[in-house]
Amino acid sequence: MSRSDPVTRRILTLREEESSLLSYPEERLIEIICDVGFACDGCGRCCTASCNGHVFLLDRDLPYLRNNHPEALIPAPDFEFGDSNGTLYVSGYALRVQEDGRCLFLTKENRCSIYEDRFSICRIYPYMLHQEPDAEGVVDWRQIAGVGDHGEYHLPIEEAEAEQIAEAVIAYELAFIRQQIGFWEAISRYFNEQNLRHVRKIYDQAYQRFQKGEPVRVMVYAGGSFDCHVVRIEDYRGFSHP
Repeated sequence: MSRSDPVTRRILTLREEESSLLSYPEERLIEIICDVGFACDGCGRCCTASCNGHVFLLDRDLPYLRNNHPEALIPAPDFEFGDSNGTLYVSGYALRVQEDGRCLFLTKENRCSIYEDRFSICRIYPYMLHQEPDAEGVVDWRQIAGVGDHGEYHLPIEEAEAEQIAEAVIAYELAFIRQQIGFWEAISRYFNEQNLRHVRKIYDQAYQRFQKGEPVRVMVYAGGSFDCHVVRIEDYRGFSHP
């Protein structure tokens, strides 16, 4: 594929994000963490689809679920690509939720029933990073936890703890970006091998069928290759926007 191909452009953009994140000053993130000073108050809102959409799982999250709770895995709902046969593609799995949108592992007492084995995003929340512009249009890595929506803020955090959190956050974001790069590189290889192409109209038609309740074939990127699933919109009951 050429540099003008949308898949290649996406890979190049992600490579730029990876490079930018690798050069991001950790001390800046430590300052943000100390300033935010988040503490969980047990409200449970961050563990609901209404607050956080869905839990995207990294490859490193999958072995525990496959061995202990395989029914909890579902193709992530934001299908990112499609081929000329109407098959959709997504860069990873998400965690199923209860019908009311609560995490499968959130108890009635708002406690995590698998806390010691919780997932990568749960371990760093709410200190995620995201590239977005500020009021002057300057794009930079910013903390996007939804301050004020849940928990307590501006509590003291020891610098050593803030350093550990910052290290974990950057490691998570790098793993996420690299999983995305792997996905698009796998798309490129697979489409070339299978003589497939992306047709926006066919993608839109497949997604419309899904929205109407018809089954669609979804290829999920996991561990360097694709898993094949057939899903219906009813499988996403409880999600805020399937």
